[in-house]
Amino acid sequence: MIPPWYKQFWPWFLIALPATVVVASLSTFALFQKNAVSLVAEDYYKKGKAINLDLSKLKVADQLGISAQLSATEDAIAIALDKGQLDTFPTLKVHIQHRTLERKDVNVMVNPNQAGIYHIDLAEPMSGPWFIELASFDKQWKVNGRINFPLSNTLTLSGKQ
Repeated sequence: MIPPWYKQFWPWFLIALPATVVVASLSTFALFQKNAVSLVAEDYYKKGKAINLDLSKLKVADQLGISAQLSATEDAIAIALDKGQLDTFPTLKVHIQHRTLERKDVNVMVNPNQAGIYHIDLAEPMSGPWFIELASFDKQWKVNGRINFPLSNTLTLSGKQ
């Protein structure tokens, strides 16, 4: 007498093949959802148009003689601002951008200490290449550049391109 189908090996083997593919697909989808990379901006056209405005802010910084000297370790940044023709040391808006992982970006507003030095304590250690932008709180000027953490020498940022 032939046993019923559910007691035989081959039907379960044939059911297991597509079932493992479904489980693997769901786990891959969950993995990619958790670690999504945002390389392309959804509003790329607006950002492209804003490049000209950014260049004008760099020119303003160059005309005012503003530059910044950065020294950094893996977990802290010190910024010495040469305020050029500005009357006082302004509050700075600092944006440190990772190349590919937007969730690692740092956006802070910092005030200078008595010596005119801006200190930023980083929540987690940074290493490798990053893009840094320093702007006035009122967004009238900015300086930017690329930085490799940890810095071995002082890095100078200016409005010159």
